[in-house]
Amino acid sequence: MPGPVTTRRRNKPTPWFVFVILLLGAVSVFLPVRLRCQAPQSKSSAAQPSASASPQDLQQPSDDNGTYVIRKDVDEVVLHATVIDDKQHIINDLNRNDFTVLEDGKPQSIISFRHLDIPVSMGIVIDNSGSMREKRAKVNQAALNLVRASNPQDEVFIVNFNDEYYLDQDFTNDLLKLKEALEKIDARGGTALRDALVASAEHLKKYGRLERKVLFVVTDGEDNASRESLEETVKELQEENGPVVYAIGILGDEEHPKRAKRALEIISDRTGGCAFFPKTLDEVNDISSHVAHDIRSQYIIGYKPTNPKASGGFRAIKVEAKAKGHGKLVVRTKSGYYPRTGPAIVGAN
Repeated sequence: MPGPVTTRRRNKPTPWFVFVILLLGAVSVFLPVRLRCQAPQSKSSAAQPSASASPQDLQQPSDDNGTYVIRKDVDEVVLHATVIDDKQHIINDLNRNDFTVLEDGKPQSIISFRHLDIPVSMGIVIDNSGSMREKRAKVNQAALNLVRASNPQDEVFIVNFNDEYYLDQDFTNDLLKLKEALEKIDARGGTALRDALVASAEHLKKYGRLERKVLFVVTDGEDNASRESLEETVKELQEENGPVVYAIGILGDEEHPKRAKRALEIISDRTGGCAFFPKTLDEVNDISSHVAHDIRSQYIIGYKPTNPKASGGFRAIKVEAKAKGHGKLVVRTKSGYYPRTGPAIVGAN
């Protein structure tokens, strides 16, 4: 897999690569995408996210760093889900009994349920290849507007990538620092999108202090420089507690637009996010605002799988929602996960 994201150096660094071929298990990468994403809208009659957590689910921010700590059973699987109706309105007024969770086709008992605007650990991953040179100003502004519209307690890092990837700003919520990192434009070379995503996901897993994890990626081309395959990338991203990926593909002049679009759809769909394909660059800013709203409107659903995690293997997930007063509802969440064991505390240390 790719090496860790590193800070930019004056001289071109030698990237670290660990050559590990992941051939265990089959990933449902090439199955049809379940949901075509549109810019989400708020339904005027829908309630705002409300606190549905019990006192033991959520601690108050700690005195030293002001971040939330989520405590959960080590055997619990946590899903972050967005619900939309047939008019693409986000639905915010559902309760625990409106949801059904299936793992490998078997119903699961929901043991925790929250609908809170809980802060996230987020990586903003921006294409810095040569073709992005004239687009970066508007893309950078959209990325900053995403942060402005998000929870003020989010922690955010910036990765710029071409045929390599650089951590130009580690976790912060300081807009000035994020702006300076986005302005480190060195538009040249190819596009190693998959490598940048895998390395960013690893950075989230190792250093992100918050339970909810998101990657927001903007690119204008097909990946032509990654060592990771699409299948390996999806497998890495689908590790338990892996990030939700939101993608913007500015693909108007791309040589293989259908292939590039399909890859972004697969990556975002399998992780519970969305891929957007604006017709013009002017749409990117509105999409970033929609993404922020989507993130802040998610339900957090926990269940203890009937098949113990220790048995390993990929687990397919399907979540359904039905409620009086609503028509057909679609639940967007990750399509499955690879279980792992870990500490019972996920969040700030």
